[in-house]
Amino acid sequence: MEYLVLARKFRPQTFDDVAGQEPVVRTLSNAIGQGRIGHAFLFSGPRGVGKTSVARILAKSLNCETGPTATPCNKCANCKEITEGNSMDVREIDGASNRGIDEIRELRESVKFAPAASKYKIYIIDEVHMLTREAFNALLKTLEEPPGHVIFIFATTENHKVPATILSRCQCYDFRRISLGEIAANLGRLAAAEGIIISPTALSWIAEAGDGSMRDAQSIFDQVISYAGLKISDDDVEDILGLADRKYLYRLSEAVVANNAGSCLVILAEAYLAGIDMKHFYSMLLKHFRNLLLVKIAADSSSSFDIAPEQVEKLSNQTQNVSRETLQRYLDILLNEADSLRRSQEVRMKIETILVRMSYLEPVLPVGEIMATLESLEQRIQSGLPPSRGKGNAEPSAVKRPLEYPQAISVQKSADLSQQKQISEAAEPRYTTKPAPGDDLKKFIKREHPLLGAKIDAAEILALENGCLTLGFPNGYIFLDSIMEKPQKEELERIAGIYYSQKVSLAIKTIDVPKTNGTERGAKANNLNEIKREAMNSPLLQKVIAEFEGAELIEIKPITDKKQGGW
Repeated sequence: MEYLVLARKFRPQTFDDVAGQEPVVRTLSNAIGQGRIGHAFLFSGPRGVGKTSVARILAKSLNCETGPTATPCNKCANCKEITEGNSMDVREIDGASNRGIDEIRELRESVKFAPAASKYKIYIIDEVHMLTREAFNALLKTLEEPPGHVIFIFATTENHKVPATILSRCQCYDFRRISLGEIAANLGRLAAAEGIIISPTALSWIAEAGDGSMRDAQSIFDQVISYAGLKISDDDVEDILGLADRKYLYRLSEAVVANNAGSCLVILAEAYLAGIDMKHFYSMLLKHFRNLLLVKIAADSSSSFDIAPEQVEKLSNQTQNVSRETLQRYLDILLNEADSLRRSQEVRMKIETILVRMSYLEPVLPVGEIMATLESLEQRIQSGLPPSRGKGNAEPSAVKRPLEYPQAISVQKSADLSQQKQISEAAEPRYTTKPAPGDDLKKFIKREHPLLGAKIDAAEILALENGCLTLGFPNGYIFLDSIMEKPQKEELERIAGIYYSQKVSLAIKTIDVPKTNGTERGAKANNLNEIKREAMNSPLLQKVIAEFEGAELIEIKPITDKKQGGW
């Protein structure tokens, strides 16, 4: 008796034997039980997930001598003939080699005849997307209104190539990839039936190599049995699948996270000298960093990502001291360089440059951590304490790289006014400095209180009479309401009193800034006010303020560096 490969020997014979396609199996079983049997079905999905097997089981369910039934007996003549592939009433047609209009015309003629020994005449057309446009058009009328004894079952791996006119005449079923756990469980049952000794770890490796295809995994299992015999060790599976290459992946990711570019180059050289194909190795590296990121984000749900259980612990250990943002940046770099690497003639050199770039990448911190660090620094400065330098008196990494935006925006969380006033009175430094030679009032205020000085930058000093200082602001000035608040106004009066060496009260008026009077000062002030107003209404600013609960706009500064575009 000739040898049957595992994929043929253990092909599912009933709906209960089908792995990983519960929605499809349940729908078809219910349809048969309720007598709601369609005249045309389209099964689509990746290779090796059970499309043709389910088509044969459906044919047996409809033509079984005890049926139609969702549980064919597999003992009657009709079931046996369909299983062996020699039934006169169930024809399996290869769409790739019977794709022309002549073959479809022949099929149209044959459907007129009644089945020889069964209830239904069933046509199973595999890879139906290979039919020509003319062949599809010739099939339309027959497919829409076939004789009552005819049922069509189409199978394809590329349903997007099937015309919409065909899809609309069929009941469409999408077959999904089979999970790693389901494939491993199926291989375990096969091993038990064949008397093969193999560990669960080795089975999970074979299942992972199947990439969601049961047939591929069973074919690989056949190869492993041929290589190692009936007693298979983990080393045997590693050898035939090339899993020994994984040790380079873990060492590389460890070196990258440790910012050790030299080790990265040494490890890559070892992999190259071991004979590993560099393009394939890059694909493995990309998948490895993807797994690191997934485990970092959702370690408890790692089984959903088809990552072998024994890998999860190793991956989790490597991600303990690295942030999610940093892993995301590593993966972005690998993805962005994937296309150029495929076209490169010097693949090893290209991978070396990518690894060096990743190794010298500074850790990327979450925005919340950066803001918390900045707030901590601000509080220490306001209280008169020196900024904390962290371990080794190093500069906090959160402020190493300033964030760049079209406008430099400072935000500060608002607090209860009474509490803020108490903190201000307790920690605020007293301004006793006298004006420097050449200082005018606005320069003095800006030197003593930079935030307040920025807000009154557009003010005009109109008069100082009997201790009353009058300031004029342009109509619609964006910080006018803030300046009119009691704490800000009292602060202005206090600093102005120091400048004029007398008690000062403050009066604020609005003035019209001429737009077309030819004065450069008026045009510039109006232009600055418009730009600040536009910045204040920026969607980016609104998004930042909405992100941090209780955030308040303190200051908008124009960027005067011409290299950055002016404003």
